[in-house]
Order: sequence, then C-alpha cells, then structure tokens
Amino acid sequence: MDNTKRILVADDAKDIRDVLRIMLEDAGFEVILANNGDEAVERFDESIDLVILDIMMPKCSGTTACARIREKADVPVLFLTAKTAESDMVEGFEAGGDDYLTKPFSFTELLLRVKALLKRPHIGAKDEETTHSKIVIQDLVLDMDLQQVMRDGVEIPMTEIEYRILLLLASNKNRIFTAKEIYESVWEEAYMPNSTNTVMVHIRNIRKKLGDTGPNARYLHNIWGRGYRIV
Repeated sequence: MDNTKRILVADDAKDIRDVLRIMLEDAGFEVILANNGDEAVERFDESIDLVILDIMMPKCSGTTACARIREKADVPVLFLTAKTAESDMVEGFEAGGDDYLTKPFSFTELLLRVKALLKRPHIGAKDEETTHSKIVIQDLVLDMDLQQVMRDGVEIPMTEIEYRILLLLASNKNRIFTAKEIYESVWEEAYMPNSTNTVMVHIRNIRKKLGDTGPNARYLHNIWGRGYRIV
C-alpha cells in the first residue's frame, strides 16, 4: 500500500511552484500544483494530506482559498507570505491556517514545518475507542470525542490550533504556560523568535470567539511576564 503523502501547492509564481515541487518530491512527497486559489480549491480532494498556499494570489487569495477548503475538510494548511504584519497573520489564522512561513525561507525550514504538520494528529482523526471525555470550564464544555467547544449546547467554532491551545490550558487548570511551552506543545516543533507573536495571535482569536475580551477575562488569563492559564 502506498503511504506517500500528497501535498497541494498553490502559488501564482511559476518559479516558486517549480522549486517547491522539486524540493518536496526529492523529500518523498507527491506534489499537486495549482496556479492560483481557485485552482487550489478545484484540485483539492480528500486524498490531499497538506495544503501550501501563497497568501498573495490574484482573484482568489490564499486566505479565501483556505476558507473554502476548510468547508470541505480539516486538512493542515501552511501559508507562504511576503508579509510580516500582525494583521496578515490574524487574517491567515482566522481563515483556518495552521502555520505560516515568511518569504524567503530555507528548504530546511519548510521541510520542518511540513513534517510537523503532517505528524500531528488532526481533529478529524478519531480513535477506534470512544473515550467520552469532557472538560468543563464554567459554562464551556470541551468535548474531546467530538473535538468541539460548546456553550449552552451551541458549538463555538475553533480552528485546530485554537482548539489544541484551549485543550492544553484546560487540561492543566491553574498552571501557567509560557508562549514557548504552548508553541512547542501545540505545534510540536522547536520554538523560534517569531513564535511568541504566533501564539499571541491565536490566544487573541480564542478570546474573541469566546467573547472573553477586555480586562476581566472569564476563562483565559494572561499572567503578565509569565504566560497564560485557565483557572
């Protein structure tokens, strides 16, 4: 049985597409190429194990393509971007992206990110045995079987990364996690200088979805100079 991982790569620059194809094929992956976001959505199917999207593409941007792919499946998505502004990071993560790389990047860094995303079990994956495990935080319920966050019986949609951060903190109530500890636990890769910003953006998105913004947080607390915790 062929266990070769299939990666969909979308970038409007042919030279970048070709380089990524060569690099990834040399590493043992099967690569499907798309010239733009619309084509990426068209070529995506359930056999794809990972999607790499350039953010800045004409007509259909990477973030738009990601959101449309997310309607089909919970496949890991890696963004490529020439931008470093926090607003662009927020847009990418809110669209459902799992990670991002800023151009230019090395093949070693790309391969590390790809392998980390492929290694991590995803929300759609279920164990054969049902655990019936739930974590309750005030009026929130984290259903570990369904991989959902619920409040008053209504699901609060979370991306995979957001869910994993919330689950990590909720599973260790009162423990303060640094950004480094969160990053290495959730992303399962080595902490890098820009990783703190990545964690901060996801924490902000979680709070926004929970309606937990402002100085008097109900669920997720920022312990200044130390990290984050749930009490």
